[in-house]
Amino acid sequence: MYQQITVVGYLGRDAELRYTPTGVPVCHFSLAVSERWNGQDGQPHERTTWFRVTAWRKLAESCSQYLRKGRLVMVMGPVAASTYTGNDGTLRTSLEVTANTLRMLGGSRQAEAGDHEDGDAEEEAGF
Repeated sequence: MYQQITVVGYLGRDAELRYTPTGVPVCHFSLAVSERWNGQDGQPHERTTWFRVTAWRKLAESCSQYLRKGRLVMVMGPVAASTYTGNDGTLRTSLEVTANTLRMLGGSRQAEAGDHEDGDAEEEAGF
């Protein structure tokens, strides 16, 4: 069964472009999605979920050119969850998205603080 997810969040680090041994471009970056709410006690709470994102081919090259830490983006693609044991011995889950659509949204957190950023742009790749 094919699962597709749409994630809107901020880049946790600059996108990193690499190439497979056969020369196919692949780009990796992390995306943070935060949820904020007030608890029953009135205290503010926040939970951040991290997604590892992989883009391939032309989309990978575009990501490496434009995606920097703090940039707000929307990513669409299949999602997979895997578990691993962390350095502290606890069981952790990793959420991994293979991007087949990416849209840059409204700049970055730095832009919201007053720095200039490019306008919206969109890059799509179909598989």
